[in-house]
Amino acid sequence: MDLGDLIRDLRTARGWSQGRLSDHINARYGTALTREYVSRWERGAVKPGAYYLRCLSVVLDVPLAVLEGQVDRREFLTDAAGAAIAPLVASDLLSAGFAARLTGGPTIEAWEAKLATYGTEYMSLGAADIQRRVSAELVTVQQQLDNPRLWSVAARLMTLYAKTFPGSDGAKAVHWYRMAAKAADASEDLDTRVWVRGRAAIALGYEGAALPVADVFADQAIAISDRPSLGLLNAVFGKAHAAAIRGDHTTARRLLAEGRRIFDRAGSHEQTSDYAVPHWRVNVFTSLLAARLGDETTAVAAQDAAAAELPATLPRFATHLEMHRGLMLARSGDTAAGAAHARAALDALPPQKHSLTLRLLMAEVERS
Repeated sequence: MDLGDLIRDLRTARGWSQGRLSDHINARYGTALTREYVSRWERGAVKPGAYYLRCLSVVLDVPLAVLEGQVDRREFLTDAAGAAIAPLVASDLLSAGFAARLTGGPTIEAWEAKLATYGTEYMSLGAADIQRRVSAELVTVQQQLDNPRLWSVAARLMTLYAKTFPGSDGAKAVHWYRMAAKAADASEDLDTRVWVRGRAAIALGYEGAALPVADVFADQAIAISDRPSLGLLNAVFGKAHAAAIRGDHTTARRLLAEGRRIFDRAGSHEQTSDYAVPHWRVNVFTSLLAARLGDETTAVAAQDAAAAELPATLPRFATHLEMHRGLMLARSGDTAAGAAHARAALDALPPQKHSLTLRLLMAEVERS
């Protein structure tokens, strides 16, 4: 079966028009896909690239391997013309959950290893890749929650899952951050309780989304423990970004200084994990914060320091830094040049490496 035929059959099985399919992709990923382009896919006039294959995989709820032709498409798309896709996915999840309950599921050590892997992969893979896999892990771990230590695992998985949704989608991202905070409390582990809330605060603050919620999570983390930790560091920087966006530059600068003091005592040696904050990453936080404050001297210094230490395996974060430069240009009054610089940096990054956060940052530069 041709890819175009498969896309058409999956679309019509849901009762969607070509325009509705393009609308779903645009709403989820911030793209500008047209109905005409969907028509060209279905007619075989053009083949979706790697980025749009991933988009289609999520929106149409079909394994990426099927779209890529690694699995026989006709075998997958049965006589039900796609109507069985959702039940198949649900069946897989239910099977995983019951299997975990019947067998006892992975050990604590195995879960910690999974978390480490996801933390590393999140830094380089797209959100859609992580989202599908983590959802299955959440179904599995919820069958083992009679062990308090596994509430900690669940809380950290939920936090990562939340980050696969844009913060501007207040319903989904914030819902999962709140669930993660409750799970962390059930773990009775102080570090997890602080880390989950701090990670939510910096994610929302950096994205410039749901700022009141970012403040609440940050305040909760600070109230739970003022001991220097990565969770507290994230909370303080998240609160600083929220203050800068609201125009409270005095508070933002105070929190920046406080965050740097916490980093001096609690920074990470691990370089490539979402669960870590090494020197280059705290400078990425600082770079955007200073750009939002209009502090060019601090921003450039942070950008240069981050670029000097940024692992070559993480090109997405190099794109972040260039887009911060675009934001500075825009805020200095040259909006067109700032937007062009940010857009060029984003376009230079392979589409499959794009993140929801980068798209929100692009929108912020254009608004400036």
